[in-house]
Amino acid sequence: MDTSLDQHGKPGEVSFDIFGMTCASCVARVEKALRAVPGVEDASVNLALERASVRGAADSGAIIKAVRKAGYEAALTPAVRARSAAPARAVPGWWPAAVAAILSAPLMLPMLGGLFGASWTLPGWLQWLLATPVQFWLGARFYRAGWKALRAGAGNMDLLVAIGTSAAYGLSLWLLLAGRTHGGAHLYFESSAVVITLVLLGKWLEARAKRQTVAAIGALESLRATEALVRRAGQDVTIDADAVRVGDLLVVRPGARVAADGKVEEGRSHLDESLLTGESLPVPKGPGERVTGGAVNGEGLLLVRVTAVGAATLLAQIIRQVEDAQALKAPIQRLVDRVSAVFVPVVLLVSLFTFIGWVLVGGDWQAALLNAVAVQVIACPCALGLATPTAIMVGTGAAARHGILIRDAEALETAHGVDTVVFDKTGTLTEGRPVVAAVEGRDPGQVLALAAAVQQASDHPLARAVGELARARGVAIQPARDARALPGRGVRAEVGGATVWLGNVRLAAELGAATGEWQEAAARHEGEGRTVSWLLRGVAGKGGDAEALGLLAFGDRVRAHAPAAVARLQAMGVRVVMLTGDNAGAARAVAGAVGIADYAAGVLPGEKADHVQREIAAGRKVAMVGDGINDAPALAAANVGIAMAGGTDVAMHSAGITLMRGDPGLVADAIEVSQRTYRKIRQNLGWAFAYNVVGIPLAAFGLLNPMLAGAAMALSSVSVVSNALLLRRWQPAPAHPFTDMSSTSGAIAPPSTGENTMYELTVEGMSCGHCVGRVTKTVQGIDAAAKVEIDLPTKKVKIDSGADLDAIAAAIDEAGYPVTARAAA
Repeated sequence: MDTSLDQHGKPGEVSFDIFGMTCASCVARVEKALRAVPGVEDASVNLALERASVRGAADSGAIIKAVRKAGYEAALTPAVRARSAAPARAVPGWWPAAVAAILSAPLMLPMLGGLFGASWTLPGWLQWLLATPVQFWLGARFYRAGWKALRAGAGNMDLLVAIGTSAAYGLSLWLLLAGRTHGGAHLYFESSAVVITLVLLGKWLEARAKRQTVAAIGALESLRATEALVRRAGQDVTIDADAVRVGDLLVVRPGARVAADGKVEEGRSHLDESLLTGESLPVPKGPGERVTGGAVNGEGLLLVRVTAVGAATLLAQIIRQVEDAQALKAPIQRLVDRVSAVFVPVVLLVSLFTFIGWVLVGGDWQAALLNAVAVQVIACPCALGLATPTAIMVGTGAAARHGILIRDAEALETAHGVDTVVFDKTGTLTEGRPVVAAVEGRDPGQVLALAAAVQQASDHPLARAVGELARARGVAIQPARDARALPGRGVRAEVGGATVWLGNVRLAAELGAATGEWQEAAARHEGEGRTVSWLLRGVAGKGGDAEALGLLAFGDRVRAHAPAAVARLQAMGVRVVMLTGDNAGAARAVAGAVGIADYAAGVLPGEKADHVQREIAAGRKVAMVGDGINDAPALAAANVGIAMAGGTDVAMHSAGITLMRGDPGLVADAIEVSQRTYRKIRQNLGWAFAYNVVGIPLAAFGLLNPMLAGAAMALSSVSVVSNALLLRRWQPAPAHPFTDMSSTSGAIAPPSTGENTMYELTVEGMSCGHCVGRVTKTVQGIDAAAKVEIDLPTKKVKIDSGADLDAIAAAIDEAGYPVTARAAA
């Protein structure tokens, strides 16, 4: 089977599950075998995931055959995991370690008795009877894996354990059969049995810990719906979620999980997308808006037309990208790979020299053999192999849970050193859609009403902005006749028996309208980078002449969390730059609003990439943040590209990190999780290297017996994985949205009347889900874009809104739910 296209749709790359690896030396051997297959361009093996990623056009059968020849088993990784399948490997049974412990415990009696001055010695034949099952039954896995390594001309941890314990067991058996025990000679059956027991215990604990490192994927997998309610031929039919097809009409009831990606055709509700985007508050959804499979519906019934299913859904893509990021190697892992390649041969040589040295110096070949065994047992390539991938897995998983999708390990490692963040303006620091910034005129209400009337049939973004403001202010929109567009100038329509125009200054000049009364205001708005449209009305009895009634200024609103995001980056010591293709006035306004001193306007897409490259050439480590096609070259040129998920696919494919919601504060969170992860990698590698550098000489000089060496080896792997698991506790910094920025010259702040757009109310009288739905709808009757989160037991209502708090509280009171307390959250 040709692997030129992988099971995930990536050209030239395919993934294989690898069975039987135990340490970093195994990883090196599998990679060597894979790279030797004709057609393989590159191969990377992840010990923690037990998975290989192979790039090239090799036949998958040849790849599996090469892995088997190296002493392991391989199978193609499924493209789409079954919903019931766990993403992590099954944890090996606990019983081998338990049985080994039961059999080994009596062998420890002489040692324990010695601590209390007692002499408890089991007969030699009983020691042999207890140790033999541990050695050859419970420890058979070490012999099998070690033999495969030998046949492949390499070594691994299993070979070290097998050789070391066999030496101790063989010495004890020889002493027993030779009758040396009558002279008081000590047997070493307890050393071999206890070492195997401790290694089995360590492997079980390690496997349990490794399973927790992929818990993020498990959480994402659990979001998949199992059933879907589909409307067909007027009937609602429940089918398996896997049977949903593009074009189906989903009926999503309150509390149900959305089965696939789609667009809302009917209904309004709130969706909980917290595990997908990290957004803590439910997100309002209405007709025409996109919904994501895996989200949970709130209080309303939705009819959703399916646009993507299976591997094409956003949830499947997130799971795939998290898995890919966890499977790839960080650059720092290359050093570990070079060390691991020679680790086992070097340990065997040190063990041999230890044996020879003790024999030559002391002549006690029994002590020499035990010290040589201790060297082999304490050497732990496992800790080296697990140090980096476990930290990467936990770090990417923790980031994904909070809406930060990291595509590869290199991006995660590189982001820790970022000292310069370059933001695109539109859609990144701003919302990327026009809003009405100001209405100027003798009667601003009339100006807005006529502007809304003349544009009510238009789909133009500026027309939508006018309509939204008119609806928010409760303006009655008059009917319009004979509406038509005037290319390059504006629109016209008949409203209330008069001709009304809305357009640019060219249109005003053509109609002979006198605009001097508001010319100063227009110049001020244009200087701040806003677009000005003039509202004109025909003068009765004067033919084509028109009079100017006022103007509307349009601009792009700064994202609520942008100033706090910039301030936080600057507090972290990160230099912040803004680039935009917009004019200087708009750039100056937004830069001033969010607190950026270093910005450039009128920058073309290719020039953005040039700017990023100049920053890198100056010795800076640069992260580029963008969302559009025009940002793709700069995203690719930066050390780390960060894309906003609301942007284009091209931008997201060019970036190493994707922010799953439009909050620029996640940029600082991405850098922080990278710093935490890199710190864990360094701690793990430091511990793994120090453990071997200190432990092997101690064993060689006879300061560690094999049992203590075995315990230390088991502890090293478990401690490395456990340290990485501490990353699961990472939480992003709380968001602090800005509110009133009307004093700034150009940025358009979210409308606000208080010190904060996040409110917390105490509302009495709520007792059920119906009450929750009524309060939510009441708030959104004031502000359709409001986000509402209600905790029924505590009667706390959190509201993220730009509307007036008094108006919100009054509306809730009128709905029959008394507001007894209010505060800015």
